[in-house]
Amino acid sequence: MTKYFWLFFISSISFAQTSIEKTKTLIENKKFAKAELEIKSYLDSHPNDIEAIELFGDTFGHQKKWDEAIVQYKKLVDKASNNANYQYKYGGALGMKALSVSKFKALGIIGDVKKAFLKAAELDPNHIDARWALVELYMSLPGIVGGSKSKALKYANQLESLSKVDGYLAKGYIYEYDDEPELAEKYYKMAIKVGGSITCYDKLTNFYEGQEQPDKAINNLEQAHQVHQRNAMHYQIGKVCADYNIQLEKGEKCLKTYLNNYSAKDGVPKAWAYYRLAQIYKHKKDKDEALKWIEKAIVGLPKIKVFKEEKASILNI
Repeated sequence: MTKYFWLFFISSISFAQTSIEKTKTLIENKKFAKAELEIKSYLDSHPNDIEAIELFGDTFGHQKKWDEAIVQYKKLVDKASNNANYQYKYGGALGMKALSVSKFKALGIIGDVKKAFLKAAELDPNHIDARWALVELYMSLPGIVGGSKSKALKYANQLESLSKVDGYLAKGYIYEYDDEPELAEKYYKMAIKVGGSITCYDKLTNFYEGQEQPDKAINNLEQAHQVHQRNAMHYQIGKVCADYNIQLEKGEKCLKTYLNNYSAKDGVPKAWAYYRLAQIYKHKKDKDEALKWIEKAIVGLPKIKVFKEEKASILNI
């Protein structure tokens, strides 16, 4: 009897490890629907496995199934209310739900979102994501329902004490959101100086584009490329040149370099580079070249509406 009990016990553990590890692998490979089915099958016979419940919620979150994610994360919070990460995930799912419904319905959710994020921050003084969430929440909410720049800065200061780069990026975000561009630029540059990651450079590039300063955006992208040597930055430079009708020779050269060196890891499909080249040739009034490249874009991604609109625009040159 004892022998069979241990065989059953060991096989159960093996099944649990297999299902959980397989779900994690599926999530890593972005096969979220399959991961959902895998972990659901396991939970049918192990409904109280807290790691499995969290993974189940994660599969829903990745698929933007916010109602289902909320149900699973609420189970986690009910089982372990003092776990900061469970509070953070619960608040995050609620927050995304609030963004997907009407403003009136969102008002009934925001209180719980804030409560969960505040609890996560309180439970874990080193929880960076919870503090970022609070910065964004306090800046995005109107004052009448709890928005507060001073509270956002409070959590940005906490971030800075944990990670200077996160603190500087958070302050850049706050000042950009509050229409204080000089301070926003200052802190984004400080983040680059301290961190120097692609994310830091991207924040400053996006800021310059938002401020209608494309030459500064291009200069920042060139500096980023010197540091990181990423082919994707050639596309980004070409995009800015095409969008703003500036430095067209540089934009053309960068886009062709992007295409010559293209690999799947670059992220942006070739068709979008074809589209940007078509824009550049349209700016140059070279109708034949523009049509050649926009046709390649349409062949590459035939369902993209903006490509067909661009072709119509080129035909009117």
